[in-house]
Amino acid sequence: MSKIGYARVSTTDQDTAIQISALRAAGCDIIREEKASGTSTEGRSELQTILDFLRPGDVLVVTRIDRLARSIADLQTIVRTIREKQASLACTEQPVNTDTAAGKAFLDMLGVFAEFETNLRRERQLEGIARAKAEGIYKGRKPEIDVAKVQRLRDGGMGATAIAKELGIGRASVYRVLNSSTP
Repeated sequence: MSKIGYARVSTTDQDTAIQISALRAAGCDIIREEKASGTSTEGRSELQTILDFLRPGDVLVVTRIDRLARSIADLQTIVRTIREKQASLACTEQPVNTDTAAGKAFLDMLGVFAEFETNLRRERQLEGIARAKAEGIYKGRKPEIDVAKVQRLRDGGMGATAIAKELGIGRASVYRVLNSSTP
């Protein structure tokens, strides 16, 4: 039986040190960490590695459930995978016990709250963007395509495919620029 720790933060400027310290204190033999959003399991290779290699009797340890998943569907899928592997889940900061009905209900409630928190954050962000747009502050992401350069290359006789290759952009982007600038 191994205790395998999983530490996750959402962005590259965040630090997993506190989580790793707590996982070591919990007796984890192996600790995997990654910097990726918890809103989906997509692109979380370290989590997938742990789930692929869990053995009967192993314990996956996280500091909090929201480090594992921020969606109830993802959480349930992860827990189902852990059970199928005859392993278990433990949290250092939350009393999670997936062997009892009450423990399963508590786990699901934590997952619901994590998802709710994510949805609230997204709503606040969209409200802030809408307010900034209304005030003329928010202009959106800066364009990555140099429109003038696309037009110069086209005026120089280059076709859309050649322009796309030259600038390292998609051909559809070239057409979008050319169609939007044509009177």
